[in-house]
Amino acid sequence: MFDYDAEMRFLQGRFRAACGVRGGDRVLDVGCGGGQTTREAAADAAPGHVVGVDVSERMLEHARQHTSDEHVSYLLADAATYDFGAATFDVCISRFGVMFFADPVGAFRNLRRALRPGGRLVVMVWQPRAANEWARVIPETIGGDFRDESPFTLGDPAVVREVLTSAGFSEPTFTAVNEQLYYGADVESAYQNVLRLREPQALLAELAPGEADHARAALRAMLSAHDSGDGVLFDSAAWIVSTM
Repeated sequence: MFDYDAEMRFLQGRFRAACGVRGGDRVLDVGCGGGQTTREAAADAAPGHVVGVDVSERMLEHARQHTSDEHVSYLLADAATYDFGAATFDVCISRFGVMFFADPVGAFRNLRRALRPGGRLVVMVWQPRAANEWARVIPETIGGDFRDESPFTLGDPAVVREVLTSAGFSEPTFTAVNEQLYYGADVESAYQNVLRLREPQALLAELAPGEADHARAALRAMLSAHDSGDGVLFDSAAWIVSTM
């Protein structure tokens, strides 16, 4: 499994600080994945409680195995439609977990209902693909067309503003975050990590054997060029979006 928490090591501190979780807060973590954001929010919220919600049972099982805090619980559910109850949470957070809603306005309206009056929403989303080196150079090196634009659906502040205000939130603020993504300690580990990702897998699968070998060699060379000596790093660009 790709070590997503390691990849996020330079972004997570920025996101945690922006969430501003305080002692006693009730927190909802949308798209919690392996639970890093949930556990850190729980440490900040103590003696409050944090609920991590995700649609992947495999990721939630990983999260449970790495969580011992009694103030954390995990829920297998679609946050877009699940009834969390009205005015249940003080803060709703998400690190790259809200870009995939089929009905964004409806999903955020559901999250707004789960927040108490004056409750805060803090999410981190990717800026457009063109602003993210990792999202450009890996597919370009392998060859083929870009496939999945869903990670970047909330990259345009105008789109996000329209979605959130339509869902009942106040005018959002946007903070640009430009940090590096960590793909592995060395070229080989970064290479194996890239091959675990869906888009590179799909692109390689469409190539003839000789072309695939050439693409893999080009991928190794590109990763070598991004080896900083302290890991294979790519530039990234995200927004931290906050609203009430």
